[in-house]
Amino acid sequence: MDLLSKLVAAFTSRWMSWGPPAALRKTVTTHMASPPSERRAPLIVLFWIGAANVIGGLVVFLYLNYISEPLSPITQRNTTSRLALFVVYGTIAVAVGGWRMIASVRPVWQWLIRPRPLKPHERITALHLPITMAREAFAYWLGAVVAFAALNIIEAMSAAEVLRVMLGIFLGGVSASAFTYLFVEVSLRPVFIRALEGEVIDNSLVLGIRAKLLLSWAMGSGIPMLWIALSPFGREDQEAILDIAALAWLGIISGGIMVYVAAGSVAVRLSVVRNAMLRVKEGDINFDLRVDDGGELGRLQAGFNEMVVGLRQREQLKNLFERHVGDEVARHALETDAGLGGEQREISVLFIDLIGSTQLAATMEPNQLVVMLNGMFSTLVRVVKAEGGSVNKFEGDGALCVFGAPDDQPDHAARALRAARAMRHQMTLMARDQPDLDVGIGVSSGMAVAANIGSEERYEYTVVGDPVNEAARLTELAKADPERLLASKMSIDRAGHEATYWQASREEELRGRQAPTQVYIPSEPSEMTIGFVGSPQNLPE
Repeated sequence: MDLLSKLVAAFTSRWMSWGPPAALRKTVTTHMASPPSERRAPLIVLFWIGAANVIGGLVVFLYLNYISEPLSPITQRNTTSRLALFVVYGTIAVAVGGWRMIASVRPVWQWLIRPRPLKPHERITALHLPITMAREAFAYWLGAVVAFAALNIIEAMSAAEVLRVMLGIFLGGVSASAFTYLFVEVSLRPVFIRALEGEVIDNSLVLGIRAKLLLSWAMGSGIPMLWIALSPFGREDQEAILDIAALAWLGIISGGIMVYVAAGSVAVRLSVVRNAMLRVKEGDINFDLRVDDGGELGRLQAGFNEMVVGLRQREQLKNLFERHVGDEVARHALETDAGLGGEQREISVLFIDLIGSTQLAATMEPNQLVVMLNGMFSTLVRVVKAEGGSVNKFEGDGALCVFGAPDDQPDHAARALRAARAMRHQMTLMARDQPDLDVGIGVSSGMAVAANIGSEERYEYTVVGDPVNEAARLTELAKADPERLLASKMSIDRAGHEATYWQASREEELRGRQAPTQVYIPSEPSEMTIGFVGSPQNLPE
C-alpha cells in the first residue's frame, strides 16, 4: 500500500504540472495536504474490495476444478465464448462497480480531509457503506450467474454442468460480498469514528455482533464445508463421497448452531450492558449488574459496576456540595470551574439574625435551640429559593442571603425585598408556637465583589462590599425596631413595583458611614407590633 501511495503521489505531482482546472487542482492539493492515513482511505477501500472479489474468483476456480465433478472434456475445449464473456462482463462490472464505489466513497473521503459537522443522513450513509458495497458486489456476481448460465444453455451443456457452474459462481459471489463487508468495515474505521461522534444512530443496516460472528464463521469454515457438502452434486461416483458430504452437512448444521448460540450469549450480555448504560444516561444509578462471566464480558460487567459506584459517590459528593454551598453556587462552580478571584456586580443582600441568642443559649436546652434554629433556617431557605436567591452562608444564629449572584438577576432588589417581607411574615407565624423566636432582617443593594475567597486548598464563594456591610448594620437596627425589618434606599430605588409595599421611616447614622442612611419599612402592619389580621398581600402562607 505504501508503494501504491507513492505511485499515486508521483502521478498526481506530474499531473498537477500539466495545468488541470483550478477547482480540481484545489481538491487534489487539499487531498495531498491531508494526513497519509486519510489520503490512503479510498485506495485502501478499493484494494480490499478488489481482494474480496479475487477471493470470490478463487472460490469459483477451486469449486469447479477440485471440489465438484470436473467439466466434461468437450465443455473444457469450448472455452473461447466463456473467456470472451468473462472479459466483457468482468470489464463492465469492474468499470461500473469501480465508478459507483468511488462515487460512494468520495463524500466520506471529503469528510476526512475537510472535517466538518456531519448531518444525520450523512452519518447514516457512512455507516451503511460496508453493507451497501457488499450488496452491490453480490448483485454483479448474480449477474454473472445469469450470464454464464444463459451461455452454457446456448452451448447445450448438460443440466448438471449448468447447475454446477451456477452454484460455483453463486458461492463465489457469497464469499466476495461477505469479505467485502468485513474488509470495508475494517478499512473505514476512521470514518465510523467521525460518523458516531455524539449520538449513536440506531438502524437496521448495521450488522450486530451476532451477525458479524456468524459471517466470520461462514467465511472461515461454513463456505469450505459447504463445498464438501455439495461435492456429490452432479458426480457419477456419488456413493464414494456421500459419507464425507454427510459429515460436512453435520458440521455445517452443528457448527452454525453452536456459533449462533455462542454469539447470542455475547450479544445478550452486551445488550444488558447497553440497556444499563441507557438507564444511567436517564439518571438511574441505583443498581448493579450481575457478573455472570469469568472472561472479558465479566470484566466488562464488573467495570460497569465500578463505574456506577463511582457515579453514586460523585452524586453523593455533589449533593453534599449543593447542601453546603447551595444549588446556584454549586452549579456555577461546576459550569465555570473557577478558582480564586471573582467579579464586580450589582447585587442585593438580605441579612437575618436571631435576637437575644446569647440569653437563649444560656436558658434553653441545646437541643431545643438547635431545633428552633433549624426551623428558622429551613423556612429561610424555602423563602429565599422561591425568589431565586441563595443562602450564601449560615453564621451561627444568622444567615447571609444573596440575590443577583452568581446568576444575573436584573430585578434582584425586588426579589430580596419580597423575600424579606415573606420571611417576616413566616417568622410571625412561627412565633405563635415559639415565643422566644424573634429575628431582625436587613436588606441592602449596591455594587459588590462576588468571588471565591480563601486559598487554593480551600475557598468559598461569597460576596464582599458595601451592601453586605450595610445590610448587617440594618439588621442590628432592626432588632430594636418594632417592624424587625429595615431596607436601604438603594434597594427601594431599584425595586420597581415592589417599592409600593414600602414606606420611608427615618434616617439613621450607620456605624462606619459619614452620611445618614434613609431606611424603609414595610407599609403594611406587622402582627409583631399591632396584631395580625390576614396575610400580607402577595406573600406565601
